[in-house]
Amino acid sequence: MKFLEEYRDRRLAERYARLIARITTRPWTIMEVCGGQTHSIVRFGIDELLPEEITLVHGPGCPVCVTPVEILDKALHIASQPEVIFCSFGDMLRVPGTNGDLFSVKARGGDVRVVYSPLDAVRLAQKHPDREVVFFAVGFETTAPANALAVLQAHKLGLKNFSLLVAHVLVPPAMEAILRSPTNRVQGFLAAGHVCTVMGFEEYEPIARKYRVPIVVTGFEPLDLLQGIYMCVKQLEEGRFDVENQYTRSVRRQGNREAQRLIREVFEVVPRKWRGLGKLPQSGLGLREPFKGYDAERKFGLLDYEAEEATECIAGQVLQGVKKPHECPAFGTRCTPERPLGAPMVSSEGACAAYYRYRRLRPGASAPSAGAGEGTSDG
Repeated sequence: MKFLEEYRDRRLAERYARLIARITTRPWTIMEVCGGQTHSIVRFGIDELLPEEITLVHGPGCPVCVTPVEILDKALHIASQPEVIFCSFGDMLRVPGTNGDLFSVKARGGDVRVVYSPLDAVRLAQKHPDREVVFFAVGFETTAPANALAVLQAHKLGLKNFSLLVAHVLVPPAMEAILRSPTNRVQGFLAAGHVCTVMGFEEYEPIARKYRVPIVVTGFEPLDLLQGIYMCVKQLEEGRFDVENQYTRSVRRQGNREAQRLIREVFEVVPRKWRGLGKLPQSGLGLREPFKGYDAERKFGLLDYEAEEATECIAGQVLQGVKKPHECPAFGTRCTPERPLGAPMVSSEGACAAYYRYRRLRPGASAPSAGAGEGTSDG
């Protein structure tokens, strides 16, 4: 296949759905880890093509969604300082902290800027030596190499006015936390193709063996996902618990060694607090000792700050696959993209945002069509 539309061919999608139905003999629950996969599943109605025995649940693979409120509060505090230029990707600007979001800081006069690369923030630090430039480093392993490169570039240039507010998290520890949970119902995983493009999938193999769950590295288009589901169900039906790679056009078992080297040079593995999952050991990245001078939490004296999540938001249950967004009493009423209670309603990878956009019924509106290849034009 060479073109995007080929990965959205309705006839091939229906053929895969029939193949899945043919091999399915009992109920199975499969979690897609990545929020990008969730959006494709909901947008194209992939879950509605599957036999009723197959249940897809949504995982913690949206980096915006799992960023805890205390990190957001730290971002709001830093961005409010008059000497600061606070840089972020656009997804983070609408995510609520305890009191407001980054857009509200900007409205009050804070210098909050959307950038497209952490290197844009490095250039701003060069251009404004009298200002502190802070980049909000949110993401899984996918974005870590670029953030590591930004630190190395700032170090090479001798910049003292550049730092990262680091909120990097790692996928495998979150998968293990879900599998250890007494409420777990996940029997197989669709792993995130972009994370594995960087990291490979060797580190998933011990998880598959230990917890006896098949893991299939999967892409993001409808046929990617349907093929990944087929591979996962086939393993479950055969009693196998292997790591398989559906996304062969991008992922290799060993991943991108140069990107991994960059991550190891700048970051070290640390405990990290996750929204809805709590503090998980060895589940995040923090700056190594030679680069602590680029740590915004340390620079602004925020290392000991803690905050509690909003009690009405059930993001934690959604991120663990225990509940689906529409099962939240606040969904679409007290929680909307305009007035979100939590990050999953505003992130472009958030499960709640996907359900609100593609599955929410307005008065007089009809349900979104379920067939692969029939999504909206702007997805």
